[in-house]
Amino acid sequence: MQSESHAAGVGTATMTSSPFSVLDDAASYAAAVEEFLAAPSSTTVPVWTGGRADLAASVERAVSLYGEVSRPVARTYGIVLRPETLPAGVAALIAPCARTWLAEDELGPALLDALWARQADGATGTDTTDGAGEGGVYSLLIAGLYEHFTVDLIWPLVRAAARRPEVRLTFLTGRDAASLAWFTAKQYVHTASDVRELGMYTGVDRGLSHSGIQLRDERGVETSDVKAELLGTRWRRLFLQGHGKDDSLNLADFTICGLNEAVGRDASQIAPICATTGLCYKPMDKLIQLRDVRAAEVVLSSCNNSPFADAAVYDPKYQLVLNAVDGTAKDIVGAITVHDSGRAENDAWAEAALAHASSVTALNTSIGMSEAFPAYVHFGMGDDAGVAPEPPDKAPEPLLLTTAARLTAYLAGGLLSPNSPLRPRLGKLATKIENQVSRRDLAVHRDRTATVRSLMDDLQSLDMAVATQYTKDPDNELSNSFAYFGDRSRIDKASITHIRCQCGRPAERYIRRSLVPTALDTEGVVCTRCGDVSFRLPDAPALQVHTEEVAVQGTTQQVKVTVREARPGILRLGLFFAAYGRQECTITPDLRKVRIGAGGEGEAEFTLTLAPDMSCQGYYMTAFAVQDLAVSIARRNFGVLPAS
Repeated sequence: MQSESHAAGVGTATMTSSPFSVLDDAASYAAAVEEFLAAPSSTTVPVWTGGRADLAASVERAVSLYGEVSRPVARTYGIVLRPETLPAGVAALIAPCARTWLAEDELGPALLDALWARQADGATGTDTTDGAGEGGVYSLLIAGLYEHFTVDLIWPLVRAAARRPEVRLTFLTGRDAASLAWFTAKQYVHTASDVRELGMYTGVDRGLSHSGIQLRDERGVETSDVKAELLGTRWRRLFLQGHGKDDSLNLADFTICGLNEAVGRDASQIAPICATTGLCYKPMDKLIQLRDVRAAEVVLSSCNNSPFADAAVYDPKYQLVLNAVDGTAKDIVGAITVHDSGRAENDAWAEAALAHASSVTALNTSIGMSEAFPAYVHFGMGDDAGVAPEPPDKAPEPLLLTTAARLTAYLAGGLLSPNSPLRPRLGKLATKIENQVSRRDLAVHRDRTATVRSLMDDLQSLDMAVATQYTKDPDNELSNSFAYFGDRSRIDKASITHIRCQCGRPAERYIRRSLVPTALDTEGVVCTRCGDVSFRLPDAPALQVHTEEVAVQGTTQQVKVTVREARPGILRLGLFFAAYGRQECTITPDLRKVRIGAGGEGEAEFTLTLAPDMSCQGYYMTAFAVQDLAVSIARRNFGVLPAS
């Protein structure tokens, strides 16, 4: 069999002998498989089509993708589902795909634990060709007809394997025995060296780019002839992402279709609209039969495109994954259920593809940070020996999350009045941060330098605005924050600590835990003599006021405020006097900009000048600091004596 002619460009293939030998008769096929497996080497692998013209066409189409024939690297373990349903030739061709075959009844929740114990005991010997023995890594192959891949049987295994990085789980399947025979045969051939093209087509992501990959984003699929590009190229790996169901995947007006007209229809099962009308819900001239695409690996990144047989919406005649199996791909990565993959997964796949690493591992590692279950499975045996780069840390910066919590409390509750001058600016920052912590933003802006710098600039500006509120009016709305939050909190008894106040007398430090999102946790210190000494938010700066406890009318005092446990950077620090003595003294300056060092410490001095006729009695002064929208305060008792 000779390869068909192809268009120019990346679709061009050198005329070459087929690595496949096609047989329609089951008995002839069984004999050919026996001869193939007994031979020390062979240039062709037997393919049984069972008389299906669509499979014969796929074999012809696949000739341009594949070259060398050899046995696949055997998996450590294998299980065949319902082996009695498979013709002898198919079962024989599957046999070399695993070193140790297990009984079907061993497939259960405890299987992976049992296999791990075998690995620990060294029961598999020293052969490490598939990774077994390297840090306990082993592989498991499940083979059988698609109808036997059911939820209760396979889903627990998929979930368990996702939690065990030492397990590599793959599947061989087909809609019938002939389809499984064809898919298994493809595991015996290697992708031709001149098939190099990597492709990514997405109908839901825009603005991404990766050198070395033929890429069409959301805008690109709207303006390109996607059908001509997909069908006219020989793909080493092809990633398709869009909305759809188990029968189709949408790329703008183009539709990747799962319909196989050559196979029978089960009228008892639900079918898409084309089964009754002959028409598609998208333009007919933009339908792309998945099995017509020449790709050695296909990744289907839509929801439900590779469902379990008893969890599918539609008749297998229309299943995308089965159409891919019937087509040219020897490796197929599909999604067994719904998922929310996006830019992070697209980047992860692209980097894995460029590094010749596993697609399914890269995708599940990435999406595992946001999904409660594994989304992707791998049909085929793969020959990706590369190592993908470690996925970047997708966690938002702690300061972003801390700021978001503070903004929520300030804006969503009743602490600030509706006409507070701070509300518009706080609201603008809240909207900005809400976007910056999204998975998409974290994936798009992987270098977070600009994001963090922007946040720091915003916080410094807002900190100055908050501090100015205190200098204008120490009794502003935010000055009531600790009472407001405390009224919506409860004491954490375990947090109570016995300490000494600055005055030398016993004091208690405690934390109040907020009960609602509109309040924040607060830390306070109360003294048996001084009363409330300090308040702050956890992780906010701690303050102390240092000065003489008494002074004479008409004198000047230096007041030092020390800062501990602050974030290195800029902090705004101020000092004000008790309201009932505020008109009889002055404090200069009213606000200081303090640079906090790496140790989280800093200090500033203020000058307190008492009027000559200031009332002689007990007062207090209050230091306040503003950093990252957190206000910290510390009080110091202070008395005024007569001048004579």
